[in-house]
Amino acid sequence: MSSTNQLLKVRTKVVNCRRCPRLVEYREQVARSKRRGFLDWQYWGRPVPGFGDPDAWLLIVGLAPAAHGGNRTGRVFTGDRSGDFLYKALYKVGLANQPTSQNSEDGLKLNGAYVTAAVKCAPPDNKPSTEETTNCSEFLASEIDSLRELKAILCLGQFAFNAVMRMIRGKYNLPRSSARFGHGKVLRFGDGIPLIICSYHPSPRNTQTGKLTEKMFLSVLRKTLVDGKIAWNKPGSPVREGGSI
Repeated sequence: MSSTNQLLKVRTKVVNCRRCPRLVEYREQVARSKRRGFLDWQYWGRPVPGFGDPDAWLLIVGLAPAAHGGNRTGRVFTGDRSGDFLYKALYKVGLANQPTSQNSEDGLKLNGAYVTAAVKCAPPDNKPSTEETTNCSEFLASEIDSLRELKAILCLGQFAFNAVMRMIRGKYNLPRSSARFGHGKVLRFGDGIPLIICSYHPSPRNTQTGKLTEKMFLSVLRKTLVDGKIAWNKPGSPVREGGSI
C-alpha cells in the first residue's frame, strides 16, 4: 500500500476517534460555543489528523491542536499564531509553497514535510492527561510507519519529544537512554533510524517572550535540512512541487 493510502487510512481512524471522554466533551463544547471572532465559522470539532507530503522525509510533531486553531479549521497548526510562525518559517526554507495557513482550503502544500501532533484533540488548558496521550500514541506510530521516506523528526517542545522518543524506542527496540530535550539538539541512533531534532514549541508564550525567535527556529530548520542530507530541498533551492493530504 502506498504512503498516501496508508496515511488516508490513519486519517479516517483519527477523525472518527472518541476514546477520550474528556477530550470529546471539550472539543465539541468549544465547537458549539465558539470564540467571538469566529462566530460565523462551522468549527471542525473533531480529532485533527496530520497534514503534508506523503513522501515526506521530515516529520514535524507538535503537542495538540489549538482549541480555536486546528479544532476550528480541521488542519493542524492552522488558524492560530503558532501555525503562523511555523508555516512562515517552512516557506522560507522551501518546505511549503506559501507562508500562511488560514484554513484547510487555502492551497497550502508541504514539500518533503509532514506535520502532526502527539495528541489529536484539543485538550483543556492545553494539557492532555497521561491516559489521553497513551490513547493517541497508536496514531503517531501509524503516521511514522506510513512515511516511508522519513529521515528526520523535528519535535516542537518537550511534550512532543517525549511522545516521539517512546515511539522510536518501541519501533526500533532501543534501550532507554539519558537523552534529554534541548533546543537545537540532534540525536542520532544509527543507520535506518530517523534523526530526532529538538526545538522549542512556536507557541505565543515562547515567541512573544523571545524564548524562540524566528532566527532561532530558521537555524534549527536549516540544520535539519543539512543533517537530513536532502540536497534537493536545501535552503534557497527551488520549491519541489510536493503533495498534501
